[in-house]
Amino acid sequence: MNSKLKIQNSKLATSLSASKRILDVLVSGLALLLLSPVLLIIAVLVRIKLGSPVLFRQQRPGFNCQLFTIYKFRTMISKTHDAQGNQLPDDQRLTSFGLWLRATSLDELPELLNVLGGQMSLVGPRPLMVKYLGRYTPEQNRRHEVKPGITGWAQVNGRNNMTWEQKFEYDVWYVDRQSFWLDMKILFLTAWQVISRKDIAKEGHATVDEFMGTDKKIEN
Repeated sequence: MNSKLKIQNSKLATSLSASKRILDVLVSGLALLLLSPVLLIIAVLVRIKLGSPVLFRQQRPGFNCQLFTIYKFRTMISKTHDAQGNQLPDDQRLTSFGLWLRATSLDELPELLNVLGGQMSLVGPRPLMVKYLGRYTPEQNRRHEVKPGITGWAQVNGRNNMTWEQKFEYDVWYVDRQSFWLDMKILFLTAWQVISRKDIAKEGHATVDEFMGTDKKIEN
């Protein structure tokens, strides 16, 4: 009986993965085509206001912690240190134009290339910094059991206005309950959130605080 159940679950997982990939390819391909004029205009504005390179590239862990290069529009100036050699905080490197890009989520549009390429999905836990990998509890690390997404369950339930532990709880909740209709719900809620510009950042913070790990051990 257990063997049959495992086979059924495996078939369901394969079917879900296939339908999710089809949706990712269709939506990301169509979006890149329709939004190409917008992408070009933003690229030109970034080049004028922030200089080169236009795209921000960084290694991030994806499915099963495999590393890939994520693409975003730049939102910060390239200068990282002041005249005394001190490292500049993010809020001093983030320009008003960059802040607007983040507030409208337009900086995330190049990630559609990652979705089309198969490194990301439209919906899934957000891909975070590589240096965080050694800081997760085993339960938190389960967020890598699915492809990372442009948006996710945590993003429509508070986005950046919550603790890291709360985000990871939402991520693992999604891993255990993912479905086609849940993805549709998340995409709909994301569109509303972008329009309303809710929970872009914590009050008094220009960017997200670094995750330093958690002392709380999450039990299975």
